[in-house]
Amino acid sequence: MFSTNDIRRSFLDYFAGIGHHKVPSAPLVPYNDPSLMFVNAGMVPFKNAFTGFETPPAERATSSQKCVRAGGKHNDLDNVGYTARHHTFFEMLGNFSFGDYFKEEAILNAWTLLTREWGLDPDRLLVTVYHSDDEAHDLWRKIAGLPEDRIIRIATSDNFWSMGETGPCGPCSEIFYDHGSHIAGGPPGSPDEDGDRFIEIWNLVFMQFEQAADGTRQNLPRPSIDTGMGLERIAAVLQGVHDNYDIDTFRTLIEQSVDLTGVAAEGKARASHRVIADHLRSVSFLMADGVLPSNEGRGYVLRRIMRRAMRHAHLLGTERPLMHRLVPALVGEMGQAYPELQRAQALVEEVLEREETRFRQTLDKGLRLLDDVTAAMTAGDALDGETAFKLYDTYGFPYDLTEDALRDRNIAVDRAGFDAAMARQKAAARAAWKGSGEAASGEFWFDIAEREGSTEFTGYSSVDGEGRVVALVRNGAEIETAHAGENLTIITNQTPFYAESGGQTGDTGRITTPEGLTVEVTETSKPLGRLHAHTGKILKGDIAVGDTIHLKVDAERRDAIRANHSATHLLHAALRHRLGNHVTQKGSLVAQERLRFDFSHPKPLTSDDIAAIEAEVNREIRANEIVATRLMSPDEAVEAGALALFGEKYGDEVRVLSMGRSMEGRNYSVELCGGTHVDATGDIGMFRIVAESAVSSGVRRIEALTGEAARQWLVGREEDLKTIASTLRTAPDDVKDRVAALLEERKSLERELAEARRQLALSGGGADKAATQDEDIGGVTFSGQVLHGLDPRELRGLLDETKKRIGSGIAAVAAVNDGRAALAVAVTEDLTARYDAVKLVQAGVSALGGKGGGGRPDMAQGGGPAGDRADDAIEAVRKSLRG
Repeated sequence: MFSTNDIRRSFLDYFAGIGHHKVPSAPLVPYNDPSLMFVNAGMVPFKNAFTGFETPPAERATSSQKCVRAGGKHNDLDNVGYTARHHTFFEMLGNFSFGDYFKEEAILNAWTLLTREWGLDPDRLLVTVYHSDDEAHDLWRKIAGLPEDRIIRIATSDNFWSMGETGPCGPCSEIFYDHGSHIAGGPPGSPDEDGDRFIEIWNLVFMQFEQAADGTRQNLPRPSIDTGMGLERIAAVLQGVHDNYDIDTFRTLIEQSVDLTGVAAEGKARASHRVIADHLRSVSFLMADGVLPSNEGRGYVLRRIMRRAMRHAHLLGTERPLMHRLVPALVGEMGQAYPELQRAQALVEEVLEREETRFRQTLDKGLRLLDDVTAAMTAGDALDGETAFKLYDTYGFPYDLTEDALRDRNIAVDRAGFDAAMARQKAAARAAWKGSGEAASGEFWFDIAEREGSTEFTGYSSVDGEGRVVALVRNGAEIETAHAGENLTIITNQTPFYAESGGQTGDTGRITTPEGLTVEVTETSKPLGRLHAHTGKILKGDIAVGDTIHLKVDAERRDAIRANHSATHLLHAALRHRLGNHVTQKGSLVAQERLRFDFSHPKPLTSDDIAAIEAEVNREIRANEIVATRLMSPDEAVEAGALALFGEKYGDEVRVLSMGRSMEGRNYSVELCGGTHVDATGDIGMFRIVAESAVSSGVRRIEALTGEAARQWLVGREEDLKTIASTLRTAPDDVKDRVAALLEERKSLERELAEARRQLALSGGGADKAATQDEDIGGVTFSGQVLHGLDPRELRGLLDETKKRIGSGIAAVAAVNDGRAALAVAVTEDLTARYDAVKLVQAGVSALGGKGGGGRPDMAQGGGPAGDRADDAIEAVRKSLRG
């Protein structure tokens, strides 16, 4: 028997053997198609190659593409578990020709693989062609020898494929397998075609036209091939079963579910086991591709799928979370083909266990209320929308789960009433927002958010992608179009651009289209905390609401910002290790050029502190440990030891960032953070603290550099050192000793100079001659001098010498330097009972334009800005003596 893994491998090997390039599956998030929530077909990753916007990987390619259909118009969620072939997650095998071979080789390849390589009975195969595609019809007769009654012409769009209203399109040819007359149903095109006997296993799309806006079609210069074959469907055929859930992969998962629950896959439990097995695949692969549960967008769809499976686990009577215990079985089945599943296993298990634990609490409350309000209802009744909304709004019980829970009792739910209640809540929220003090001019942001929903950020895993323009804003108002030369703000449904928040600056980059639009994005902000607003200038072309645009972040700038942001987390941990657990973040700035980190600490850091902290951060960088992200509730995160960062607003779910080596059972740094970060600590490069200062009482600030900026800073310092060494005429290694020697020499010269000035002053040289004669004022000897260039620190020593010289009396000296004057007054001990040096100096200081002055009764000093009035200061002291 062919295993599912064998079938996938043999398909890819077969086409690789005839010149096709094997292309790995693209992630489930379609960054090149903003119209899709998830990749839902094998050709989606090649869309731009078919339209000519990108160069294909080769002229021929083959892939096994992961697909999810659980949201939007391609939504199979409600049917999963109750039919033989509906899945939320499936694999699409495909072979592609980008202008190389066309219909004949595509049909030959398909027929050869099915009948010769895989040995299917040709008599069980039939095909459809578009009713006017005589070429395909004749090729099937020629290559496969199929009779007319097994080549069915279909006139509907089922057999004509198009990428959209315009663009590449062409007829299809679908291959069907007949499971046998014991199964009800007729061939395609018949009244009984919806039965399960004839199952489509492969669709060959012949892209041969270009459709214009007016509906006309022209032949493509290089017609192409796009095929898709559901792996689960062909596995059922090759394994001899009719039901996809009976193939080996599903059988393994269902058997594991049966073992863990102790409930056989029979009766009503059969559907529950199928739902669990199917949904396990979709949620695990979505998380492996970076989608995490949330309350909006892709994360909301992921949570819906999770909760639907978890409710079925509850229906099976499980007493503890089930889903995470099934992950090892899934990885065993599919991990070899998809290594990303192996890498994400721990994350998937952790998220599933946490989500199911929380949901069981929600489910218990919701089901009790649901039982109470529907106790008197019978089949055919409908639950009112207000109650359904209360379940959703108060108890977190999703609408679709209310529908699902009542399905078995044939009780409907009033969707219109639910929507009306939701609308009233939004209106109340809008009114509350208007009254919250927000600027009235910003109300248009609320209009956009209410109409379009939140922008989905795709930038954790990519720096480019496509988005659909949902709004254009200029001068505080919405506009429909904008043109070259205009400044504007662009809102898209999804974006890889990080919007400024949590201290991290927003991304910059470019927005383009194949039609020639170029917008230079200079700022990305986050109005209402929900929208990503790209502000910039149109350099070329035009833009309109509804356009699909390509958004490309300045990757080099983003890398520098990521390095700086991750470094703040390591710095925070190092500060706490060195200084104590009182250290908490009080603010930060994470920019391209540098990082700034404010933290609580009562005193300046010593040079030893700074050196130790810097060394510790660099040790973690050199360890090059993987940076991991998990999703938790804020309470769970803090309980697990995560630190909440200043400036972040936390919702029901938070991203928990772990980095650095494991220490006592936890990583070096574990913090709550929604920013973008490096993949491994080694990506930071290096870390250098360049400044430490005070911000306010009890708050310090560190400024630092990482990576190339840190290297350039060190190079600059080395160049400065070389310049200094050259000036000092010594080697760089000897600069320290040379500077120490020069400083000692300077101190010696300053001492000699001070002594010379003092001796000069004592001898009367350099003093103002008008104020140097000893005087007799009221029987008291007074010596007053004005000296220029004397260091004020020398005044007291000079006055001591003067007191010795005069024996009994009062001395005053004013020293003038750089326009200011310092005044000192000394009173010999025998006169301190009559004269107070403090009062005398205050009189002189006032003349200098200063205030105060202080000291002791025998010695006081002060100063003022008016150095040109030094003589007046001495005169003021004289007047005070005269009384």
